[in-house]
Amino acid sequence: TVGANKNSIKIIGENTENNAQGYFVYDSKKAGAITVSHLRFGKNPIRSPYLVNSPNFVAVHHFSFLERYDVLEGIVEGGTFLLNSPYKPAEVWDKMPRDIQQQIIDKKLDFYAIDAISIGKELGLGARINVIMQTCFFEISKILERDAYVDAITDAIKKTYGSKGEKVVNMNVSAIHAALDNLEKVDVPASATSSIEIPDIVPEGAPEYVRDVAGPIMKNKGDTISVSQMPIDGTFPTATTQYEKRNIANDIPEWDESSCLQCALCSYVCPHAAIRIKVYDPSQLETAPATLKSVKAKGVKEKELTCTVQVAPEDCTGCGACVHTCPGKRKDSEGNKTGKQTLQMVFQAPIRESERDNYSWFLDLPETDSELFNPMTVKGSQVKRPLFEYSGACAGCGETPYVKLMTQLFGDRLMIGNATGCSSIYGGNLPTTPYCTREDGRGPTWSNSLFEDNAEFAFGMRLAVDRFNDAAGELIEKLIADGAAYKAELEAVRDASQTTQAEIEAQRANVTALKTKLAADSSWEAKRLSELADYTVKRSVWALGGDGWAYDIGYGGLDHVMASGKNVNVLVLDTEVYSNTGGQMSKATPLASTAKFAVGGKSTPKKDLAMMMMTYGNVYVATVAFGANPSQTVKAFMEAEAYDGPSIIIAYSHCIAHGINMTTGVDQQKKAVGCGHFTLARYNPDLVKEGKNPLQLDSRAPKGSFAEYAYSENRYRSLKGLSEKQAAVLMEQAEEATKFRSDLYRMMAEMEYGEASEEKK
Repeated sequence: TVGANKNSIKIIGENTENNAQGYFVYDSKKAGAITVSHLRFGKNPIRSPYLVNSPNFVAVHHFSFLERYDVLEGIVEGGTFLLNSPYKPAEVWDKMPRDIQQQIIDKKLDFYAIDAISIGKELGLGARINVIMQTCFFEISKILERDAYVDAITDAIKKTYGSKGEKVVNMNVSAIHAALDNLEKVDVPASATSSIEIPDIVPEGAPEYVRDVAGPIMKNKGDTISVSQMPIDGTFPTATTQYEKRNIANDIPEWDESSCLQCALCSYVCPHAAIRIKVYDPSQLETAPATLKSVKAKGVKEKELTCTVQVAPEDCTGCGACVHTCPGKRKDSEGNKTGKQTLQMVFQAPIRESERDNYSWFLDLPETDSELFNPMTVKGSQVKRPLFEYSGACAGCGETPYVKLMTQLFGDRLMIGNATGCSSIYGGNLPTTPYCTREDGRGPTWSNSLFEDNAEFAFGMRLAVDRFNDAAGELIEKLIADGAAYKAELEAVRDASQTTQAEIEAQRANVTALKTKLAADSSWEAKRLSELADYTVKRSVWALGGDGWAYDIGYGGLDHVMASGKNVNVLVLDTEVYSNTGGQMSKATPLASTAKFAVGGKSTPKKDLAMMMMTYGNVYVATVAFGANPSQTVKAFMEAEAYDGPSIIIAYSHCIAHGINMTTGVDQQKKAVGCGHFTLARYNPDLVKEGKNPLQLDSRAPKGSFAEYAYSENRYRSLKGLSEKQAAVLMEQAEEATKFRSDLYRMMAEMEYGEASEEKK
């Protein structure tokens, strides 16, 4: 709404004699964040240096806000209330909470409603309803004659969206007229009739911090919290997004169990961990809610188990990525394919309660036995609980599936240094935290560094862990040499292999047994070893951030850490642009793409960070795109973490800044890989010891042109609208650069190493 309201200020300021003022209040969540536009208009100069607290007009653009915020607080008697409602104006009254009804009656408000979401869908705008609601404001306020404000909004649309193409402009212009056709005034009854009560924003049983600190912030009442209530050491509890039921999705996926392939791709691509899969003993179904769906589990030998795919209805953002990715096809009663997928988007409101109960029951199920499925497969990774859930990332985000996957594979021992950027905003966006823990309390350790020094920050974590581990090893040797009575426990910890998850869990048991013995030993060595023993369990240290950090501002530090030879892992979420700060060009931005600071198209090729890291020879390097090759992505994560040395994964991440439909983001990943723009590869130095080429290509020879892929995204397409000639020149150069890079990787991967190479000579 902020952009539309800025346009409203300009329209009123330029077309009337009114003075205008705007204050905009919004949090940093990407999807479903509440933004409040405080606007003042009047003939006299406006000198109010504070937010509007007695509004004449309140517009609520998301129906679920009625049960989260006191949206009518302070509205003047006789004021106007405009509501975007998924219900028709004739039905909306009894769908609202009773308290809202009473305020409308008591304050004698004029009440207007419109189903802007349905209009947006019909016009192809999706959830982008700002122009629709802006038009309603002008129609209700009468601050301008209809012809005047329609022309003014049309001009503003052309200026705002002109670079996105004629189609986008026309859709938004159509939204003006659709809004006028569908806006209705609601007849307000004499008394409140609703049986709906506004629920507590924090569920029963929530921890004290969530109730007393996070809860008021969730309700937009953070100013009421005293300083003494804040954590004194700056640390905040994890696993708190589960209590923030934001309920922002109009439509959510519905599962047809009979046609499900149980591939787990829906869970894999979900940016918010809001759809999950579990395999469990069918005896558990005795306590299941009546509406819960289940089916016999596939791919489990010699066991009769049950499978459920379950959505979290109040945590889903409604992006539809799971439905778009789902390969399953529904069948009719005769077994014929219907053309519908296993997952279908359906209106959330009627099934919200039943699906909420189903999800609550689902979460209480025991975790799927990790021995049933190979963790190096998509399904094997997805039956594990994600320890990164319900983040505030953009609906359909292309970054968060990688972060979620990392926690599913190594979450029990993760230590993450996170560069400032999108990943630090959705990763540590107070008042709630998406990183969480297993039932035993183990989960990721996370901290946010300055933008430029994140690699060094994570490197410090690695050095600290290694030093503690070395110190523990020295103490173990001393105690053994001194003839400690618990030599067997000391040797078990010292000699343990930790190459698999089962072995890591066994080492934890070894440490527990050792600590029991240490507690009975009064020597200082035993006391100190008791403090350090946990560091003998393998830790997985990762530096996490975007391309702005890794390719640009933090590259010097990244290069230093990769050259150190230490066992530090790096995950670069490559959106090819500075996403968090508004879409500025980075060194990862491709040739011919537009961005801020490259409005005329970037004239140089994308920096090849992967190639640069390979030149060290002892760095594990992988380039992955989960939408193009899910299995290769999982394999690369497992190999990078297992490699005893520096590793870097460069992960192609589709982004809203690309000017695409985020629901179909995986298609863009496939196109980027298919045309050779983004080559999937793994460079494993360990293969050199076996006489093999360390570079393995995981993508096929390019098909189709780079332009075909590029012009499916607005970041390339918009340049044609500015200068067809410049676009053509840059696109030709981009085609050549893409072919050169693709051919170079293929040539390097086909080189023969070791004995085979010598024989050929």
